[in-house]
Amino acid sequence: MTASNRTQYPSAVMSQEMLTARQTAEMLNVSLTWIYRDAPKLGLIGYKFGRGKSAKLRFRCADVLKWLEQQKM
Repeated sequence: MTASNRTQYPSAVMSQEMLTARQTAEMLNVSLTWIYRDAPKLGLIGYKFGRGKSAKLRFRCADVLKWLEQQKM
């Protein structure tokens, strides 16, 4: 997801948008491995859709932005 894609959505829609693990990684400029392994340990909680290896991990955009804001030093 590029910056131009993010800015085209109204804030109400953006807050409900579900991001894939890959989109979340791109948004935060981190690896996909980091999203799966470290994000939950650091408080960035996603939603699991499905079971087993085929399960999909999604994050609410509003949750990601809120978590990012909390990381300010």
